[in-house]
Amino acid sequence: MGTEGISQILVIALAIMLPILLIFVIILVTLWLKNKKVEKRIEKGKEVIEDKKEEKKKTKSETKLTPTYNKQSIFDFMEFDGVEDNMIIQKNGRRYVMAIECQGVNYDLMSQVEKVGVEEGFQQFLNTLRHPIQIYIQTRTINLEKSILQYRNRVRDIESDYNRRVYEYNRMVQSGTYTREQLNKAYFEVTKKRNLYEYTKDIVDNTEKMSLNRNILSKKYYIIISYMPEEGSVDTYNKDELRNIAFSELYTKAQSLIRAIAACSVSGKILNSSELIELLYVAYNRDDSEIFGLDKAVQAEYYDLYSTAPDVFEKKMKILDEKIREEAVELANKSIEKVKTKSKMQEMAEKKEKEMDNLISEFAKILLQENRATVGVDVANKAIEEIQEEDKKRKEKTEEGGIDNEKGKKTTSRTRKKAN
Repeated sequence: MGTEGISQILVIALAIMLPILLIFVIILVTLWLKNKKVEKRIEKGKEVIEDKKEEKKKTKSETKLTPTYNKQSIFDFMEFDGVEDNMIIQKNGRRYVMAIECQGVNYDLMSQVEKVGVEEGFQQFLNTLRHPIQIYIQTRTINLEKSILQYRNRVRDIESDYNRRVYEYNRMVQSGTYTREQLNKAYFEVTKKRNLYEYTKDIVDNTEKMSLNRNILSKKYYIIISYMPEEGSVDTYNKDELRNIAFSELYTKAQSLIRAIAACSVSGKILNSSELIELLYVAYNRDDSEIFGLDKAVQAEYYDLYSTAPDVFEKKMKILDEKIREEAVELANKSIEKVKTKSKMQEMAEKKEKEMDNLISEFAKILLQENRATVGVDVANKAIEEIQEEDKKRKEKTEEGGIDNEKGKKTTSRTRKKAN
């Protein structure tokens, strides 16, 4: 073989080896990339495991730091144990509190003599004090929801009464058996009920607008007195005996204070247990008491597992019956009004239909009189005379037709009698 043959063999070998080398290179690159991805996944897994361990450590530390709240901790925060026998019990029965609500007077509107009397009465009240007192002022927002609800119910009753009166009046008018005096009396009652309904509706609307204003406030004044049994006598009496002793002491003090403030024209009363609960509720829930009052909180019965309520379907049936009655009265009134308007229009149409020929002739005469200048005076007058003659002939025909009808009726009646 020559050099040319060897070179050809080498070229062929190179051509075969180059694709094989490329395939090996591609395989190596893919294996290297796969190894890199696996290494990255392993690193990410390690990082995730470490993060979870750190989070567990943090949660453990946080659970150790955050306190657990229970019923007792809430009572400790509120600083009272309960309300019994018109008293607030504190410090596990070692302190009892009673509150007196005072109704103040408008000092600025009094005369000078009355002001001096109030000042002297207040000085006397301060001189008679033999134990410490606390004056507490509580600002409350006026909730008009109950008043609006009562007004709405009253307006609904007045509206139903007014609709009933309207229905009765329309029935009396349609019957035609009542005198004018009776109709006027019934119309007066309807007008009176309508005015009352409109007036009450305006009151409700104005009251509802006032309730939207959050600046309607009222101030309540209280005198707080407390009683703490002696430390030595606590062990000798049980809780019931201590509560009875505290009540008698606080009640005596409260009555003496009420008599003392009466000298300066201020009336007072001892708050009962429910009123004390409301006082505490407003004090601890200043923002929520305006929206969610104590009565709603008690009616919600959050402390009960089961709540009793009237049957839903029975309540729905009552509402539907009331709605049916109101809508029936309204529909009757509307139908009566439609019948009245329809009958009036029908009468007018029949009357116009009967007098149509006369109206045509009268309108033709008016047209001829207005257009005498264009038609001619003589022509217009002759035309008017012809129209009048035609009117006379038509009247005579109608009269003859009426007489013939009467004769026909008489003959028919006679024939019936003969037949009988």
